[in-house]
Amino acid sequence: MKHYVFGIDIGGTTVKCGLFTTAGELFDKWEIPTNRANGGESVPWDITQSLTAKLKEKGIDKSEVLGAGVGVPGPVTEDGTVLKCANLGWGIFNVNDKMSELLGLPVVAANDANVAALGEMWKGGGAGYQDIVMVTLGTGVGGGIILNGKIRAGSNGGAGEIGHMIVNPQETRHCGCGGHGHLEQYASATGIAYLAEQALRETEQPSGLRNIEKIRAKDVFDQAKEGDALALSLVDQVCEILATALTHVAATIDPQAFVIGGGVSRAGEILTEGLKKHYGKNLLNALCGKEFCLATLGNDAGMYGSAKLMIDRAAED
Repeated sequence: MKHYVFGIDIGGTTVKCGLFTTAGELFDKWEIPTNRANGGESVPWDITQSLTAKLKEKGIDKSEVLGAGVGVPGPVTEDGTVLKCANLGWGIFNVNDKMSELLGLPVVAANDANVAALGEMWKGGGAGYQDIVMVTLGTGVGGGIILNGKIRAGSNGGAGEIGHMIVNPQETRHCGCGGHGHLEQYASATGIAYLAEQALRETEQPSGLRNIEKIRAKDVFDQAKEGDALALSLVDQVCEILATALTHVAATIDPQAFVIGGGVSRAGEILTEGLKKHYGKNLLNALCGKEFCLATLGNDAGMYGSAKLMIDRAAED
C-alpha cells in the first residue's frame, strides 16, 4: 500500500521538498540549496539524495512511496521534457526519466507555476473549483491553467504565461523577456513600483509616496489603504490593466475562478475588489461573474501541486 508521496518545487536558490500522505497531509518539509554550477547538472542527484535520506530518517520504505512530483522553473512538455531552463542552466532533457532512474521511484514533472496552480486548486484558495487560472504577481507575472482538475500546459509547456500578454503595443520599454508592453511591466511588483515612480515624476500631486526613498509595490498598496489619492489612482490603474488582461484570458479559457498569488497578493481585498470593479467590461454575459480568490498556500503551493500531480498520474496508470 502506498501511503506517501513527495512534492518537489525547484527554485533558482533553493529546492523545496515536501513529504505528504497520499490524502494530501503535509508530513514534513525541508529545503536544500540549488546548485547551479555546471549547468545545474547535480540538481537531480542532490534532490534524490535528499529524498532518500529523508525516507531513512523517517523509517519509511520506498515500497510505501507512490513517487515524486517535481515543479520546474521553465517550460515542461507532457512527457516531462524540459525545453531549456535558464534559471537552472538546464538544456533539453527528460526530468521524469532522469530522476526516476536516480530515485528508483516514478517521477512526473511540470512547470512550477502550473503545479502551484494545481496545489491551490487542491488545498488552497482555489479549493472547491475544478477550472481555475492562477495569477502569480511577484517580481514578474506568471500563471497556471487548471481545467477539469488537470494542468493544461500547451504543446510546448508555455500555456499560462499571461505575464507576456501584450497590453500596450505602444510601450517602448523592454520587458525582461525582451518584448514590449507586456502585462508583467505593469502588474508585477517591479512594474507597480515603476508606475509609481513615473507618476511622481510627471505630477506634483501630494502623496506619502514622496517620502519613501525606494518605492515598492507594498508601499503603493499601503498608502492606498490609508486614503492617499495618488496611490489609490495607481492601484486602480494596475487593477484595470490586470482585469482587462484577465477578460482576454476568460474569453479563451472560461475558468470558474481566478486565484491571485505571489507577493503582491498580500495586499489582499483592495486588490481583489479592484479587479472585480474592472473585470468583465464589454464581455459576453456568459464570461462575467468570475470569482477572484487569494492564494493561501504561499511558498508551499508548488510542493502541494507537485504531490497532487504525482497522485493524479498514478491514478491514470
